[in-house]
Amino acid sequence: DHEGNVVRPELLPPWNDKKLLEVYQTLLFLRQADYKLINLQRQGRSGSYISIEGHEAAQLGSAMAIEKSDWVFPAFRELGICYLHGVPLEKIALYWMGNEWGSHYEANVAPVCIPVGTHPLHAVGYAWAMKLQKKSTITISYFGDGATSEGDFYEAMNFAGVMNTPTIFFCQNNQWAISVPRKKQTAAKTLAQKSIAAGIPGIQIDGNDVFAVYTVTAEAAARARAGKGPTLIEAVTYRFGNHSTSDDATKYRPKEEIDYWRKRDPLVRFKLYLQKKKLWSEAWEQKVSEEARGK
Repeated sequence: DHEGNVVRPELLPPWNDKKLLEVYQTLLFLRQADYKLINLQRQGRSGSYISIEGHEAAQLGSAMAIEKSDWVFPAFRELGICYLHGVPLEKIALYWMGNEWGSHYEANVAPVCIPVGTHPLHAVGYAWAMKLQKKSTITISYFGDGATSEGDFYEAMNFAGVMNTPTIFFCQNNQWAISVPRKKQTAAKTLAQKSIAAGIPGIQIDGNDVFAVYTVTAEAAARARAGKGPTLIEAVTYRFGNHSTSDDATKYRPKEEIDYWRKRDPLVRFKLYLQKKKLWSEAWEQKVSEEARGK
């Protein structure tokens, strides 16, 4: 939970203490990289950038649950998953600086998709091709809550359900589609239940909990690889910053809401967990933070 207490011990990943520290160190690195890219834009050295602050656990947990041979289809708020799946940070920076060489890399990651909700179709198409070739490769597409209001999203899920493709639909529900709140986007109680119409499984999870994200994504990946078809995952999270560096979220988001979610910050949560296990120290955090800033 947001205070670092384990509530479902039977679902914990089999990670040793060294692995747990590596996970936290990676979370810190992703946040430092995010801050760096924002600063580059503010200095006029980069174009618009879309922050992932608050999404680190969702992207790290899911990245650890898939194979490097699998294909990732990102939207625009996916610094974490792109980097963790093999895209060099230099290439990510080049992309946001307007240099298309930033879209050339060896990793199994499709180019950033700016149009909202169109790339789940690409993920399904690629997965279908892999299935026809009898390969074990699966695909995972990342998108926000706003994408679930788009027609392409429904078409992708419907096709995936009919063709039983090895696809994971990973929705990072951060409560806002730019300035449109979740409550004004759909009357559905959850976004996960939108899978019902497509005849595929859907599950809502705490997207700020690395353990929950890893466990559920690993299960969805295993299902896909076993020929059991697609899954929709709704990871409930929050974006702490603006929609992009061109946005001013203070115009439409109340401070009380941000304060509520700050207490559920995925980095704070994981640090509290490590503290309870007596694995964390202030000196160690300072050391790894400095290392992250130096990369």
